[in-house]
Amino acid sequence: MKNTIFTLTEYVYYFSLIILLILYLFPGSLIGYLLYGNLGQQPNLISTPIGTSINHLFFFSFITILAITIRLRVKNIFTSNKAILFISCFLEILHLIVPNRAFEFYDLIANISGVVIILLIQYFIKWIKYL
Repeated sequence: MKNTIFTLTEYVYYFSLIILLILYLFPGSLIGYLLYGNLGQQPNLISTPIGTSINHLFFFSFITILAITIRLRVKNIFTSNKAILFISCFLEILHLIVPNRAFEFYDLIANISGVVIILLIQYFIKWIKYL
């Protein structure tokens, strides 16, 4: 049963990475199109002063949690902390060249924050265990 859950988690992680790439590199908002019928409108999960950047924080937190879980058994480039941090920066920077997409500094900060918050929680948990 443990191996089945781990395998399923691994598939969810790699599938999430593929979805992330598609959502970031598609010239327009696919989720906005599915929800509102408008490729130019981003969904706003929670109303905040920084707008839809909170979506980035949530998704990169989710991806980082999955990467940490997978890394317990599978150590490769896609599950390393540095790779997840690089992906979070690189994908937002790619918005400078993807048509109909715009680089937003708040999105970049939210991407990085989503990764860093989860990594800090992980290090804090490890630190507590060693006390």
